[in-house]
Amino acid sequence: MLTVQIVLFDGFDLLDAIAPYEVFSAAAMHADNALSVEFVTAEGPRHVTSGINGLKIEANGSLNPAAPGIILVPGASGDVEGDGPDSVPAILGRAMNTQLTGMIEHALRQKDIIVATVCGGSLVLAMGGLMEGRPAVTNHLGMDLLGATGAIPVPARVVDDGNLVTGGGVTSGLDVALYLVERELGARIAHAVEQLFEYERRGTVWRETGMAPDRPITRRSDQSNNAADTVVTNGEFLDNQIVQASLFNGDWDTTIATPVGKLQVKLSISTSEGRIRGTATQGDETVEWINPVLQNNKLAWSLRITKPMRLNLKFEVSVVGERMTGIAKAGILPASKLSGNRIS
Repeated sequence: MLTVQIVLFDGFDLLDAIAPYEVFSAAAMHADNALSVEFVTAEGPRHVTSGINGLKIEANGSLNPAAPGIILVPGASGDVEGDGPDSVPAILGRAMNTQLTGMIEHALRQKDIIVATVCGGSLVLAMGGLMEGRPAVTNHLGMDLLGATGAIPVPARVVDDGNLVTGGGVTSGLDVALYLVERELGARIAHAVEQLFEYERRGTVWRETGMAPDRPITRRSDQSNNAADTVVTNGEFLDNQIVQASLFNGDWDTTIATPVGKLQVKLSISTSEGRIRGTATQGDETVEWINPVLQNNKLAWSLRITKPMRLNLKFEVSVVGERMTGIAKAGILPASKLSGNRIS
């Protein structure tokens, strides 16, 4: 028997979970109960409050990350804008910081388990560092954030990456579930469910197979981190550019005020032979900057962090004397304020 576990967490989106539940239940009816489906949580049986008007759904089981079958993670419902506790990023972040991340990581290592997500469910996994380098999709509002975690955003309705199947917006739960029914039980069962629901699965399921379409070539000049050519390439301005870059040199104690708390980060910046180099140290982790550039008297760079979640952040700062101010941003997450002082 094929086991389907739909994982609930506080703030989950109802349609993300209910639509797949109905599809799998209908498939079980047509397939002589060759499939079972239940709501579970990482914590065990309990009532779970959804993000839609506080409606509660009872989860009858505990997530078993070793049970062969399908594990499906829905997204969240909440405020789309802002960084309050009821915002979608905050809800997804809380889900990521539970036992769920470790359980899904265990499940992804099993040969006989498919992990599926609907809408923002892929962001729960991605922010936990489980999707780096893997093609995936989420709600269109979160595609930038998905890319900022190191995943490869694919603008498709459903993306199949073997043991990881992800769906786009809220209603894609129907398409993800119907595709998985076809993949695991066959086209005739999936077709019978489509007839029952009077709904036909939407879009092409993206897989990394077959011929690849032509892609634009990224120019090498777009990736330059040379301080002399980020604003002006005329040689007479070279010395001036180096002087501007050197204003950022030194070690800096900075604080980044994020929606999940304040982060203390030490920045080390140096300029040599017209090139800017930098590192960021948080706790015992030191990370090299990616593509630092000086533009309009502001220093910008990208940075891969793993704490408090795995993200690729984009920074932009300015300096007045010994004081640094700026922002750090990842995808749709609100920009976090950065401030700090030079210590050497």
